[in-house]
Amino acid sequence: MAPTGSEHDPDDTAVVPKRGGAEVIAEQVVKTYGTVTALRGVSFRVGAGEFVVIAGPSGSGKSTLLNLIGTLDQPDSGAIVVGGRPVPLPSEAVEFRRRLVGFVFQDNLLLPYLSAQSNIETALMATGVGREARQERSQKLLVEVGLGHRVRHLPSELSAGERQRVAVARALANEPRLLLADEPTGALDSASSERVLSLLSAMRERHGMTMIIASHDDAVTGRADRGLRLTDGQIQA
Repeated sequence: MAPTGSEHDPDDTAVVPKRGGAEVIAEQVVKTYGTVTALRGVSFRVGAGEFVVIAGPSGSGKSTLLNLIGTLDQPDSGAIVVGGRPVPLPSEAVEFRRRLVGFVFQDNLLLPYLSAQSNIETALMATGVGREARQERSQKLLVEVGLGHRVRHLPSELSAGERQRVAVARALANEPRLLLADEPTGALDSASSERVLSLLSAMRERHGMTMIIASHDDAVTGRADRGLRLTDGQIQA
């Protein structure tokens, strides 16, 4: 598939068939780092297809909670279930993440020496998807996030907002049922932030996935179905 030559509005692109979101359940989750208790018996439920923001000040445990849900770390005690499956240990979690979870980080974590398209393809390298199919899917995703004209550009040739939109496309490469985003607008100006928020909302609707965002940005909270507030490692009523 040849890349498009001009930018498209994400709302004008073809709809990808929905897989359905994954329910997320946390029960009495505790996580400590040395003498610091990051999470103190956290319990909540996020319904399949729901968009929930976890809000709270810096150091409240938001990133820790996302990392536990996404199997980048493991709780000291308690249970987390995603899509009806208990989350496995990080050492056993590669296939779990590949099938269920997509991540968007504040600093995008794009590989600087790879093009926008190749950065997206990295998410598909270990999935058994052939080269031609990887290229086609990555190009389609770039069109979907409004960057069809940036296929061969390096991250250094993109704006901060464009890099974050590439990161969103990369997170969607494996068609996750759960999208986790950690302060996705934290490093963006207001205009870029608004565009990324609009994009995330559209992607959630288009792909039918559950979305959990950790953020202290009121604009993010305003777009969510509901919010959970985390303070000193505990969910506030």
